[in-house]
Amino acid sequence: MFDALSDKFEKVLKKLRGQGVLTEQNITEALKDVRFALLEADVNFKIVKEFIERVRQKAIGQEVLQSLTPGHQVVKIVWDELSDMMGRERSGLALNSQPPTVVMMVGLQGAGKTTTSGKLARLFKQQGKRVLLVAADPRRPAAGEQLSALGRDLGIDVYRADQTQASQSDVVRICRAGVEQGREQGFDLVVLDTGGRLHIDDELMGELVAVKAAVAPQEVLLVADAMTGQDAVTMAGQFDQKIGVTGIILTKVEGDARGGAVLSIRAVTGKPIKFLGVGEKLDALEPFHPDRMASRILGMGDVLSLIEKAQEGISREQAEAAQRRLTSNTFTLEDFRAQLGQMGRLGSLDQILGMLPGGQKLKSAIEGDKPEREMGRVAAMIDSMTIRERRDHTIINGSRKKRIARGSGVTVQDVNRLIKQFLSAKKLAKAMTGAGGRRHLAQLMRSM
Repeated sequence: MFDALSDKFEKVLKKLRGQGVLTEQNITEALKDVRFALLEADVNFKIVKEFIERVRQKAIGQEVLQSLTPGHQVVKIVWDELSDMMGRERSGLALNSQPPTVVMMVGLQGAGKTTTSGKLARLFKQQGKRVLLVAADPRRPAAGEQLSALGRDLGIDVYRADQTQASQSDVVRICRAGVEQGREQGFDLVVLDTGGRLHIDDELMGELVAVKAAVAPQEVLLVADAMTGQDAVTMAGQFDQKIGVTGIILTKVEGDARGGAVLSIRAVTGKPIKFLGVGEKLDALEPFHPDRMASRILGMGDVLSLIEKAQEGISREQAEAAQRRLTSNTFTLEDFRAQLGQMGRLGSLDQILGMLPGGQKLKSAIEGDKPEREMGRVAAMIDSMTIRERRDHTIINGSRKKRIARGSGVTVQDVNRLIKQFLSAKKLAKAMTGAGGRRHLAQLMRSM
C-alpha cells in the first residue's frame, strides 16, 4: 500500500530539501507534483484541493522561507496536514464501563465483514477480554457457519439461533438474545455480525436501523473494501447518513496500491478509521494510527508499529534467550530456524520494510530477489536435518549434505552456502558483543 505515492512524495520532498533557498514559486511547482500524486492515488479531488491550499499557505510563510532549513520545515507541514486529513490521533473502541460492550458490524456483502468480526474478537481476546460473536444474518446460513468455524478456531463462543427465518423482526430478536446472553454470562464484548447486500437498499437499511434501536450498540463499525477506492468513501457516507456509524474498518488494504480510501474517508465522512485489514489471516488486523501512516507515506517508516508487532509475536523470554545464545557462541541452526519462524509472524518482508525509515529504497533494491522464497529454501534445508545436525553443524559431512539437499529439493552447493552464511552470522554476532561492537555494527549497516 502507498508504494507509488510514497515514491513520488519522496522525490518531491527530496528536491525541496536539497534547495538552500525556497521561494513561493518553487514551492508552488513542488505542490503541483504533490497534487498529481494524490489524484493518481485516487484521493477525493475536493480533499486534494483543500490539502494543497493549506500546505501552500503555511509553506510560504516568512518563518518557513527565512529559516535555515526551509525544505525540512515544508516536510513537517506536509506530515502535519496528512495526519490531520486522516484524523491526527488513534481512535480506539469506546468500551462500556458496564459490560458488555456491544459492537455492531455493518457493510456490504463481500467486504469481509464476517472474517473481520473474527479478527476483532481475536484481538480483544488477546487483551484478556471475554468475547461473544453473534451470527445475525439468518438469510445466509453460510455466514453463520463461517462465523461458527472462526469461533472454533479462535476458542471464542458464538451465539447462533436455531431458526433461519429472514424477517426484520427475527434479526432484531437474534441480536437482542445474543446481547442478553452476553450480559447474563459476563462477556466483556458482544460482536454482532449483521447481514449485508450486494448494494445498499431500503430493506437492508431498515433492518440495521431496527437492530441499532433495539440493542443500542456502543460502536457501529462499517466494514469497507479499500480496493473499491472512492466507491468505498461514497458508500461510507451513505451508511453514516442512514444508520450513523462510529468508525470504519478498511479491509483488503494490502492489495490497495493507491490508498485513496485511506486518505479520503475521514475527511469526507468525518468518521475515523479504527482498524485496517492487512491480510486474510486472523491476526492481520492493525489499529489505525493516522500519524504513523503519514510517516509511512513520507518514507519515514513506522518503527513503533513494528515494535508492537514484534512484542505480539515474540515474547521477552524468547528474545532474551536468543540474545544469550548469540553472545555465548552457542547459537545453533535450530535456533536460526526458530528465528525465521518468528520473523515470519511479523508479516511479509515487504510489510516489515514498509515500517522502516528509508524502507522504500530497500524494497526497490531487493525487488525481484524473492527474499520470502529464499527464506523458505533455508527453512526447508534446516528441516531436512536431524536434530543432532541442527545442534552441531560440524558433523555435517559430504554424505549428510547430499541427504539434506535431496530432502529439501536443493543442491549441495546451496547447503554449503547456508552453513557458510550461518558461520558468518555467528562470527559477526560475537564481534558485535566485543569492544569493537559499534564499529562492526556500522560495517553491517553500510553493507546492508
